[in-house]
Amino acid sequence: MAASIDHYQLPLPTFQSAVRLLIVVSPYYRQIADGLIEGARAVAMQAGATVDLVEVPGALEIPTAIGLAASRNLYDGYVALGCVIRGETTHYDTVCNDSSRGITLLGLQGHCIGNGILTVENTDQAVVRADPHGQNKGGGAAAAALHLIALKRGWESRTAGGPDAAATPRDVIRLAGEIDGPVGA
Repeated sequence: MAASIDHYQLPLPTFQSAVRLLIVVSPYYRQIADGLIEGARAVAMQAGATVDLVEVPGALEIPTAIGLAASRNLYDGYVALGCVIRGETTHYDTVCNDSSRGITLLGLQGHCIGNGILTVENTDQAVVRADPHGQNKGGGAAAAALHLIALKRGWESRTAGGPDAAATPRDVIRLAGEIDGPVGA
């Protein structure tokens, strides 16, 4: 039975203004990449986000492409998609660690990134995780980016200690079952 992430996935945030996402994908394993993209696009569409897509040669280039795009301020968030399958050498460890580290560092700089780079032992594991009707890790990465965008927008809309901080309309953010922000405003 294919596992579904729907049972623990938070509801998608709602947005008061348009959201633009950039999907950066390494299509090294085309079938896997296509499943990840399909899942990410579906979640973005469900949230009303517009999506652009760029391809890079490998997982190591994904953080660089996101960093280049982020320097232009064209997107609200980013979805990193790809697949790294363990081989016979330590190259797997380098690619997994360095791509993840690059994405984390960009996130710590304030960029909203959902990391959907699969790191697996074999192709069968990748197929299950990439399946948009199964584990849907591409959709999960898009949802993560959307949640971070909502969180960032909510914090940016508040003025530090100002009288309008509580009255400022914000995107709805649900964290661990609680609502932060007005509902239906």
